[in-house]
Amino acid sequence: MPASFSLTRRAALAGLFTAAATPGSMLHAAEVAATMDELAKIADAPVLQLDFIKQPVVVESIELLRNGKHWLLRTRSKDGLEVITVPHQDKMALAWPLLLKTVIPAFIGKDARKLEELQWQAYRSGSSYKMQGMLLWIAHMAVETALLELMGRASGRPVADFFGGRKQSDIAVYYASGNRGNTPAQEIEHLQKLVADSGVKALKFRLGARMSRNADAPPNRSEQLIPLVRESFGDAFTLYADANSSYRDAKEAIRIGRIMEEHRYAFFEEPCEFDDLWSTKQVADALTMPVAIGEQEYSMHRWRWCIAHRAADIMQPDLHYGGGFIRATKVARMAAAAGMTVVPHMSGGGLGYLDLVHFASFTPNIGPHMEFKGNTDLPVVCSTSSLKCENGFVRCPDGPGFGVDIDPAFIAKAKVVNP
Repeated sequence: MPASFSLTRRAALAGLFTAAATPGSMLHAAEVAATMDELAKIADAPVLQLDFIKQPVVVESIELLRNGKHWLLRTRSKDGLEVITVPHQDKMALAWPLLLKTVIPAFIGKDARKLEELQWQAYRSGSSYKMQGMLLWIAHMAVETALLELMGRASGRPVADFFGGRKQSDIAVYYASGNRGNTPAQEIEHLQKLVADSGVKALKFRLGARMSRNADAPPNRSEQLIPLVRESFGDAFTLYADANSSYRDAKEAIRIGRIMEEHRYAFFEEPCEFDDLWSTKQVADALTMPVAIGEQEYSMHRWRWCIAHRAADIMQPDLHYGGGFIRATKVARMAAAAGMTVVPHMSGGGLGYLDLVHFASFTPNIGPHMEFKGNTDLPVVCSTSSLKCENGFVRCPDGPGFGVDIDPAFIAKAKVVNP
């Protein structure tokens, strides 16, 4: 056990969550220590299970397409198979030069079954690693998704089979509000409309003023809103709150966290500036309520440090920002070794929420609710799921690959984006 971890905190967390522990509960009854070396072995271990794909799946081409504000990838194998996948919709407007010039070339002519090795080679190629950051890993996720879909369609197997198989099909979700700057009363009205008739039993709203160095928007909104949301939605609702790096120092974050604890919140997301892991750890050590971190993290070394030193209690890899399903699975497995759950951040617009549903379907130490920000406006069809939140759940699509298809007429109108 790292020497800096608080035994008092371990006892408090165990006592707080043992009584209500269920499969997928936020924290296990007993926390487990994991050393940096132990976690390194987990991070270095292969993830994908591909023994059932007997023949090579050679990548002939990967094209980036655009139809208005929407981006697509069209990937073809040398055997003539063609698949369409959906990358990060908002950030691709910035990431596409990296995707086309740096990432895609490393995969052309290669066997998709060697995806994990190819990812490392693409990272090294042309000193690409020197550009490490969100945009580079968004580009990697775009190609990873395409090759998983290609192999899924080639083998007739769902993507979960590459990660050990599906554990659950119906994924409980929580609605997340993106509001700041409104009054507490206005936010309550918004939250009530957001969850109306959805059947969800959990929600998340925003505190502070995003990277504001302790300012609130407007002043005292957070102190008023935290108890008001609990009063308005009652004890049956699971409540989360996201500070988006609002607090410059641990002291102010702890003050806000104490108010959340008083009103029985389930986690406090990103209280301090996202790359200030040390202040976040101070907050996590001081509170009995779980602290969540990681939506903007892309370094496997920092993930390992966060988990080994318990910088937070819940790990939140973003599938797109962090580089894909494989890397997020490595984070989840390291977290499991330390007795932690994962509650991934959802981004991407497009089909980002379905990426998250797929990840939750095969990850054993997944949290109780996944983030949901509404349905896609892409013309997507699926025979095994409505792709909507129904009675608080989203059904994970079944079938080969990711189990969804984009309207061919929409694809036909898309134009190829050239370097």
